[in-house]
Amino acid sequence: MAEIEARPEGETTQDRKQRLGRIQFRSWRRGFREADMVLGPFSDQVAPTLSDAELDEYERLIEEEDQWLYGWIIEREPTPPEFETPVMAKVRAFMRAHVAAEVSKGIG
Repeated sequence: MAEIEARPEGETTQDRKQRLGRIQFRSWRRGFREADMVLGPFSDQVAPTLSDAELDEYERLIEEEDQWLYGWIIEREPTPPEFETPVMAKVRAFMRAHVAAEVSKGIG
């Protein structure tokens, strides 16, 4: 994993780097391969661009059980209103645009 340097405001504090590192770790090591393949790359590519409030939302998402979270991401299961957020929309858009293309190439 590459060191994360991006931030919307243009400056990364040590605390933010550590927070993003924890988010990356939790996103890549879910124990549920399909969730790993969505949330890992999302944490690498998109999470560094999120605001602190959006990171709060993302952290709430990744606290949830994998089978539920993945079901919400792929819209197999109805997403509870408290998780139907702009961050969830970003995760879904990322999955559609990037991860689905990799899976079709035979990721893994």
